[in-house]
Amino acid sequence: MLAVSAAVGVVLLALSGRHGYHVDELYNRVSGWHLAWGYVDQPPLVSLIARVETTVFGDTLAALRVVPALLTCMVVWVAGLIARELGGRGGAQVFAAAATGASLVTLNAGHVLTTNGPDLVTWVALGWLWIRLLRTRDARLWLAIGAVTGVGVLAKHLIVLLLLALLVGVLSAGPREVLRSRHLWAGAGLATLIGAPAVLWQITHGWPALEMSAALSKALGADSRVAFVPFQLLLIGLFLGPVWIAGLVSLLRRAEWRAYRSVSVAYLFMVVLLIVIGGKPEYTGGLLLVLLAAGSVVVAQWATSTFRRSLAGTALACNAVMSAVLMLPVLPIAVYGSNPALTQLGVFQLDQAAWPQLTAQVAVVHRSLSPQERTHAVVYANHYGLAGALDRYGPEHGLPPVYSGQNSFADFGRPADDTDVVIAVGVNRDAFGALFATCEPRGTFETDLPVADRGTGFLVCRNPREPWARLWSKLTWIGFQCPYTAEAITAKSEKGCWS
Repeated sequence: MLAVSAAVGVVLLALSGRHGYHVDELYNRVSGWHLAWGYVDQPPLVSLIARVETTVFGDTLAALRVVPALLTCMVVWVAGLIARELGGRGGAQVFAAAATGASLVTLNAGHVLTTNGPDLVTWVALGWLWIRLLRTRDARLWLAIGAVTGVGVLAKHLIVLLLLALLVGVLSAGPREVLRSRHLWAGAGLATLIGAPAVLWQITHGWPALEMSAALSKALGADSRVAFVPFQLLLIGLFLGPVWIAGLVSLLRRAEWRAYRSVSVAYLFMVVLLIVIGGKPEYTGGLLLVLLAAGSVVVAQWATSTFRRSLAGTALACNAVMSAVLMLPVLPIAVYGSNPALTQLGVFQLDQAAWPQLTAQVAVVHRSLSPQERTHAVVYANHYGLAGALDRYGPEHGLPPVYSGQNSFADFGRPADDTDVVIAVGVNRDAFGALFATCEPRGTFETDLPVADRGTGFLVCRNPREPWARLWSKLTWIGFQCPYTAEAITAKSEKGCWS
């Protein structure tokens, strides 16, 4: 298990400097320099990690990915511990660790610094502690569950969904007596104490997380419900799909695993709930790894012949290759851009490309301004990924300060009151231009790669029609997509965005 965990970590660290920053990493890097107890779209833990990494290891891509790799090593190790709790011997434990390391959801969380990394660790750790609690009935484990839950709240609010699902599972399938303990309340108090700062931030800021959830549900639309169940097979990987399904079924049917049925019930409840509310299919990823560990015990007991062991090993290897190609930068970025299949399936890689080229082209627009205009110019980017990229690479090209109105990037600062020239990147010309006396196009972002921001327009806007103190409130927005029309933005009766 140690060797498997170390191998996964070595691979992640070896590839950490390839391609470029993920769009969310660019945001987290900037938020790390604006530490707070919370942000519009996430709790504070990931921003704190970004700050520590850039301070200790340097402001580089590889440095930002050290902690995600280490957290993934923990996920792989704990998956083996789950197999052991379920009675799996050495082979089952190693297979569980290897299968976890070969899964898409694991490599996705381990390669880039997003909320997925610490969130996945807390989910898998909570799954292990829950199964251990059900096996040993040691009520003191509630304290550990509370501590992990508190840390999970600081990483991502999603862990509340896991707690709700496990509660429904144990109330439905038992054993309910584990809930009759004073240690449960002590654990709940510990979780509340650790997670309180993030919750209090949400309360004092009007619960922006609820607005974010509504925006996400709207952005996903009805298609997410249709694709939800098929997507479950992709989260782990097609070749290891039968393994976690075997774990799901065995936890429900095996007499010796009767005490653990709540885990499978929790997963089924979570699937139904997320489909109803329009949640993202990948929200089940952490619980799927727990089922994968259970299925690994089943596979180890099934693989009693050379043929069966070879079949299990082949599935593991094929899944690892598929996951690595889709989630890790193992191929040149141009291959992901030129191959039709990889362009669709490997979009995660394309979200990490062409940021330096984008910045260089914005710098050309900046240099086209007169020396006097450059003195009072700023850059406004439509979304935080663009803003984060220009903040990271802009100083190399002499770009002025970069601002964005999306989510908490809007709280990182606004242009000074004497700013009268704005280089706008990725905005709608008609809607954004209505806020300034003049706005003229200055080309678009050109790249051979099919990245999401290819074709993004550049504008040079002069002389805002209102003071920045009033203008900024109209440039801020929460969500993933622009929810308002140009007419609504121009009317300024409500906040808007400029995609």
